[in-house]
Amino acid sequence: MTVTAVAPVKKVNPNAPSEETVLSVDHYTDRLFKFRLTRPQSFRFRSGEFIMIGLPKENGKPLLRAYSVASPNWDDTLEFYSIKVPDGPLTSRLQKIVPGDKVLLGKKPVGTLVHDALTPGKRLYCFSTGTGFAPFASVIRDPETYDKFDEVIVTHTCRDVAELQYSQEIVESFLNDPDIGELAQGKLRLYATCTREAFERKGRTTDLIESGKLFSDLGVPKLNRDTDRAMICGSIDFTKDMKALMESHGLKEGSNSEPADFVIERAFVG
Repeated sequence: MTVTAVAPVKKVNPNAPSEETVLSVDHYTDRLFKFRLTRPQSFRFRSGEFIMIGLPKENGKPLLRAYSVASPNWDDTLEFYSIKVPDGPLTSRLQKIVPGDKVLLGKKPVGTLVHDALTPGKRLYCFSTGTGFAPFASVIRDPETYDKFDEVIVTHTCRDVAELQYSQEIVESFLNDPDIGELAQGKLRLYATCTREAFERKGRTTDLIESGKLFSDLGVPKLNRDTDRAMICGSIDFTKDMKALMESHGLKEGSNSEPADFVIERAFVG
């Protein structure tokens, strides 16, 4: 009797990242770039969420980091906006990707910068610094945002003028989109500021809120819990200071399980 050896069935981890193809890469400055990936047909996310992405392993386990999805949830590709860190374990390699390369994409998007974590309001503020604008690139291009709010104000503060290009590009292209741009007409405004170089608006967002200049520039009342809701994403110090400012104006922090007046993305706050 002949016994035929049966090869063991290799188990497939359903939670393992998928390998997606790089479609495009654009470098804005020596510190900032964006890249676009293929989107798995089954991949679903809420605008404002983040996902783990990384690169196939060279030695040992693949290195994954949390990245906000910058593309809107209706897009058939996935866009990400990243800083370049010369010695960064991941970004030192990620900044060198070119179309055709493979990038690992996690399976489970999560996050608090979503509509579900906020109670209804009249005006939505999206406060950001640096690459913290990324989740709002998704939120402000979501039709649901304009169903829920009469006015959407996104602030973006960077050190140098060139670092504001991505947010200006996103807002302008969306407002001029022939298919859905009309949703945001008269509702969406970008308030960009620079802290180091000469610019039409200079200063930190926190200082401009405390002085009242941000509100006078925009022609809107100061923060009011009855009408205003906010999403916050940026540096650790910025997030901490903004949280204190929101609470000083009477706004309460919310979450997916307990929606309230403002939310911060704790995944990037350490």
